[in-house]
Amino acid sequence: MAPRLLDRSVIRGFDLFRAMSDENLDAVLSTVQVRQLAVGEAAFEQGQPAREFFMLLNGHLKVMQITPDGQQVVVRHVHPGDVFGIAKAIRRRDYPATAEAVTESLVLSWLASQWDDFVALNPTLASNALEAVGERLQEAHTRIRELSTQEVERRVAHCLLRLIRKAGRPTPDGLLVDFPVTRQDIAEMTGTTLHTVSRLMSAWETLGLVKSARRKIIVVDRPALAALAEGDEA
Repeated sequence: MAPRLLDRSVIRGFDLFRAMSDENLDAVLSTVQVRQLAVGEAAFEQGQPAREFFMLLNGHLKVMQITPDGQQVVVRHVHPGDVFGIAKAIRRRDYPATAEAVTESLVLSWLASQWDDFVALNPTLASNALEAVGERLQEAHTRIRELSTQEVERRVAHCLLRLIRKAGRPTPDGLLVDFPVTRQDIAEMTGTTLHTVSRLMSAWETLGLVKSARRKIIVVDRPALAALAEGDEA
């Protein structure tokens, strides 16, 4: 898809652009690049120079970091309408993580050198970026606290609750995490092993709390899972 074919109506519905004038929207779109990502393809990789910033138009991405000891950690997921790769906003010259498509995805990108002009055209972006950074920092603190103080069962329960809060879709069976997620992903998000996550998920399926299949998780009994997350084993 060539940039000139991207009509303003395509992005007008996203919160980030809803309040912009047609003139400013056209200015934003005049320099946009559109990229299609296949499953497993990265928008950018950890350590690469941060030459662009992005918005996800559709699809889903996961953001991963490799720790100094070589372990892979899933930091967060990117949903449609999210701005990501905003290293410029936090004064970084490189990307601190890798953003990889978990479904076929369409992303919009702009040169990092355009960030200040972009913010000038759309002041909402500055507040949204600050809010996003604050939210990610708070989530990081929460996960660090969970890793330091909670048993693995509670950590995994909290992880599933976060996923359905951000991307839960009601189905006849329960709340479906509306993008592919594996047990390995859950392990990387909670600092545990695939074996442990598989054991917990199997036990919870027997109890009727969740249903899972390949790359698919449904939370059947949210109150019971929330009770586990709070340490109520009853």
